[in-house]
Parts: sequence; C-alpha cells; structure tokens
Amino acid sequence: MTSSSVPSPISASAASPAQAADLSVADAGAKQGAEVSHHAEAGHGEEEGHGDFRLFGLATFLVADGMTFAGFFAAYLTFRAVNPLAEGGNYELELVLPTVNTILLLLSSLTFHRAAKAIHQDRTQACRNWLLVTAALGFTFLGGQMVEYFSLPFGLTDNLFASTFYAITGFHGLHVTLGGLMILIIWWQSRQGGRVTKANLFPLEATELYWHFVDGIWVLLYGILYLL
Repeated sequence: MTSSSVPSPISASAASPAQAADLSVADAGAKQGAEVSHHAEAGHGEEEGHGDFRLFGLATFLVADGMTFAGFFAAYLTFRAVNPLAEGGNYELELVLPTVNTILLLLSSLTFHRAAKAIHQDRTQACRNWLLVTAALGFTFLGGQMVEYFSLPFGLTDNLFASTFYAITGFHGLHVTLGGLMILIIWWQSRQGGRVTKANLFPLEATELYWHFVDGIWVLLYGILYLL
C-alpha cells in the first residue's frame, strides 16, 4: 500500500516561524547594509567638500585681514587731509623702485597661476619650477623694499606721516614674507610622493589665494601711497 507524501500540517506550521525569522534577519541585514552605504556616501561627500569649507574659512580670514589694511589706509588718508605736509619738508617718494616692485608682484601672481595650472595637468616638475620662480619674485620684491627704506629722506619716527608709511609697507612686507615661506613649503610638499598632488590641491589653492590677496593689497597700497 503506497503512502502519498502529503506534508503534515504540524511540520508546515513549524517551518513557517523559522522561515519568517530568516526573512526578518535578511531584511534587517539589507537595511543595515543600506544605512552603512548611505553613511559612507555621506562621509565621502563631506570629505570632498571639506576643502571648499577650508577655502571659505581662509577667504573669511583674508576679508578680516583686509579690514586691517583698510584701517591703515583710512588713517593715512585722514592724516594727509587734515595735516598737509609741512612746506620745506622732504617727503618726496621715488616712483621707479616701487613701480618695479609692483611689476614683480604682478608677475608673481602670473607665475603662481602657471604653477596651479601645471599641477592640475599632473605636471609636477613644471609646478615646482613655477613655484620657485614665484618665491624668487616675492623675495626680490622684499629686497627692493629694503633698498627703498634705506634711500628714503625720512626716518620711522620723524613724524606721523613717516610712521604711518613704514607701518603700512612693513605690515604688507610681513605678509609677503609669510607668503614666500608658504610657497617654499608647498614647493617641498609637491615633490614626488609629497602631500601636494593633483588629488590633494588644497595646500596649493590656499597659498595661491593668499598670494593673490597680498598682491592685490600692494596694488592698492601703491596707488594710495605713491600716486595720490
């Protein structure tokens, strides 16, 4: 007598909870995997945008720094308006050396731009060469400024005009010095296997932004101190 293989109601009902548990575990695993993937993508997005936030922070700092220069300019212009220079006083500023210095800084902005363009094209050695040229132009500017200081017909403490002139140009010279040192650091970090690469451009981009800011301040300074 053949017995038909009909599943027992008891075994079927016993298997259902186990299958339901398996499905619950699978669903939970899928949800957890989706959450991990979502968090990973979000973290990756934050990492990609991190450099932009740092550049924004630097730009905010430079705006505040620009306000300091604006205060110097306002003080100088107010002094010139309220207290005209005494007759017979020798306050004549030569234009040749400051004009040459202005050209040097404008050229340095161009060479820094070439350096940034080279690293974007993955031409590391070209980038390093342009960075060296930029630093050399910056330090040559500082040398020219020192020559001007020694040739001025007035000293630091002669009067308020002289003190303000030295304060403004000296403060800017400090910025150029810091910028030149930053460029040399970037030059070192952009060597083969270094930190500055096409995939990590923030150090170079931040230094370039700072350098263009310093150059722009000098153009304003040149116009106010030497041309007005």
